[in-house]
Amino acid sequence: MPTLLRSPGELAALVPSWRALVAATPGTSYFTTPDWVLGWSESLGRGRAGQAVVAVWRGEGGAAEAVLPLLRTRERLHPRLPGGVLTWTVLGSGPGAADHCGFAVDPSRHEDVRAWLASLARHRSMVFPNLDPKTGDPFLPPGAREIERTACPVMPADPAALGSARHRQGVRRKARRLAEEGVTFTWLAPGTMEPGVFDDLLRLHRLRRDTIGGSSAFDASRRPLHAALAARAAPGRGPCALVARDPAGAPVGILYGFLWQDTFAYYQLGWDPAYAKASLGTVLFHETLTALAANDVQTFDFLRGAEEFKHRFGATDRYDTTWLVARGAGGALLGAKSAARRVRARRLHPLRGES
Repeated sequence: MPTLLRSPGELAALVPSWRALVAATPGTSYFTTPDWVLGWSESLGRGRAGQAVVAVWRGEGGAAEAVLPLLRTRERLHPRLPGGVLTWTVLGSGPGAADHCGFAVDPSRHEDVRAWLASLARHRSMVFPNLDPKTGDPFLPPGAREIERTACPVMPADPAALGSARHRQGVRRKARRLAEEGVTFTWLAPGTMEPGVFDDLLRLHRLRRDTIGGSSAFDASRRPLHAALAARAAPGRGPCALVARDPAGAPVGILYGFLWQDTFAYYQLGWDPAYAKASLGTVLFHETLTALAANDVQTFDFLRGAEEFKHRFGATDRYDTTWLVARGAGGALLGAKSAARRVRARRLHPLRGES
């Protein structure tokens, strides 16, 4: 049986061994690290400490061999209805937009983890969102049903892979024009981002959204999460950004994401509408790919969303899946909710299906 950790002190002591296990587990993402999970718990999950538990299996010498961070929560049946169905979910998922959720598990512990989750699922429904097929799906309890599939496009972290040859030529030409106008680009590696950079990103993101339209949950309410992530950053892991500055040194564009091992996860973008005709947004992607390639990063992960520009840039889809383990009347209601969502999705996007 695992040891169940809940107190901040116990979790802080686990971090080095947990992080080492994540690094040694193939296919893990930044969203499975203690940096993200505990940063989320301290910010967006604040006040829910009594509902969170981290299950740990240890080997000889005390090193972690499996770590499962879970949260006991209520899954809403409708935004306007109070309460909801009590479920287990992945700690760190939900608000904040974690993708590629999963667990760090040594191969010797796979059966132990599967058996423990199966026993947990006998008494309560589970909703496991945006699971990675390698680090999440293998541990699903019996009876789990896939209720959503989300495209998460990826491409090589190489400017030579950015779209067609004609597209790359056009982007390089636009980058030269911006340089001639005095715009400079700076890569801020993990551990080097000052808090003001995130505030600039929020401002530029808002300006961009006002220009292109649409809605976004990325606002000042997210600042505590990203401050907690930045506080845990170190060389090679954590928040990082490509910043464009005008001739006076003021930020006019920022592309922000997370680095973990050989993968950069693109999280958010903002730019000054004054540079829209200069295609600053596209140039930011090009300059980010250039910086990543120079730092031996292999993969640029666009995370969730099958927006057309990602495929135009040369990305190919991989998929995360959301699973429901339904128990009792509440689980049946969650199943009915997911079925209704799929029907609405097919009506709105008949060619896309559930992807």
